[in-house]
Amino acid sequence: MNEVFYFYPIVIKGTITTIELTVLGAILALVISFIVGIARISSFKLIRVVAIIYLEFFRGSSALVQMFFIYFVLPMWGIYFDALTAGVIACGCNVGAYGSEVVRGAILAVDKDQHEASKALNYSSYKKYRYVIIPQAIPIMIPTFGNLLIELLKLTAVASLITISDLTFMA
Repeated sequence: MNEVFYFYPIVIKGTITTIELTVLGAILALVISFIVGIARISSFKLIRVVAIIYLEFFRGSSALVQMFFIYFVLPMWGIYFDALTAGVIACGCNVGAYGSEVVRGAILAVDKDQHEASKALNYSSYKKYRYVIIPQAIPIMIPTFGNLLIELLKLTAVASLITISDLTFMA
């Protein structure tokens, strides 16, 4: 029984680190998801191409390779991150790439009549998305974002390979 109490502080520390990675990664992923998802349906070709390049890199390579790149390769170019920050960036960017497709799909799932109605009301493109399209797309996004949050939580276990002592590593 004493062994359980001996490891209790270590497991708590690992749990807190896992929660930090998950919450901060989810915030970053949500921001990236909306920016890249909207960029994918932009009428400007350059913005679409940049979004596609981002997606191809982060969806086409494994999260482990991305973490190693951020933590071990970028310092060779003078860009330094501590382990937790590198883990948050890698997890957030990876899940954000998948989330951007959720945002894009949800926006495209909104009925075309809504686009026409906002055009008839003389809404600018910003107002159209802010007041008409995005509020209707959010309920479509929520279930898939829940799945991505679970995927992000599982991805935090990989972060132990760049010296982050998360729950899986501590246990």
